[in-house]
Amino acid sequence: MKCCYRHPPGNEIYRTVVAEQSSVPSDNKQNGESTSGQSKLSEKGGSLQTLSVFEVDGQKSKLYGQNLCLLAKLFLDHKTLYYDVDSFLFYILTELDDYGHQIVGYFSKEKYSVESYNLACILTLPPFQRKGYGRFLITLAYELSKKEGKIGTPERPLSDLGQVSFRSYWGRVLLEVLRDHGGNLSIKVLQGTTHYLYFSKGD
Repeated sequence: MKCCYRHPPGNEIYRTVVAEQSSVPSDNKQNGESTSGQSKLSEKGGSLQTLSVFEVDGQKSKLYGQNLCLLAKLFLDHKTLYYDVDSFLFYILTELDDYGHQIVGYFSKEKYSVESYNLACILTLPPFQRKGYGRFLITLAYELSKKEGKIGTPERPLSDLGQVSFRSYWGRVLLEVLRDHGGNLSIKVLQGTTHYLYFSKGD
């Protein structure tokens, strides 16, 4: 059966344009707006890559959500298959080419989590790893928590790869906080800062 979708069956909630083969930038514009850096790149004849994030409701696109879970199972040994995806939202990162939006990775989260989990499963497909997409997806999960006004944390237990990814992310964010404050922060103040970052105490 041939898939006729040119993009995931959900709402596009984010779009940016970056230099191809580069990692995801920290300073992005939504809705495909140009930046001065992009203009200079175009003048030099550089290649640009459009990245988008789609929010897919598992209840509205049940088969699509189930297929995403099956896809993740191919690469994640610890992945538990849930065929009832009605209670999950999927956030899918894509690269745009002549054939449409190609999936490079995604993460899922429960719509309503008593434990305040902001991420249930995360996957970056092997051909697109080491480009910053994993960190981008983790950042997006915490940004969504900020928008909801909730402290977020990934679902436990973390896989070995998940522990490496999240510890790297948490460490980098905290180092950025120390840099912004000139390194003059006590442990007590730093602990309070994690609440501002919407990290849980367990993180």
